[in-house]
Amino acid sequence: MATPNRNVMRGIDLVAVVLIVIGGLNWGLIGFFGFNLVAAIFGELTPISRLIYVLVGISALYRLFLWRTVPRRLGRCEAVPRST
Repeated sequence: MATPNRNVMRGIDLVAVVLIVIGGLNWGLIGFFGFNLVAAIFGELTPISRLIYVLVGISALYRLFLWRTVPRRLGRCEAVPRST
């Protein structure tokens, strides 16, 4: 049974993944079509669009630095072996 702390971390992991996907799709739209979806919805560098960009960046850093612990929290696999 998952502990409350583990459930919170799963929620954070899920939010981080969703934000990274949103950021990736937005960058894909910018690269392929020159269309910034976040700016189109929330305005060019408005406080809310800047907040979205900041959250996407923080999510990417979170996943970058904690990528080894996420599979264990999700219960998908055993510990990821460390390379020597």
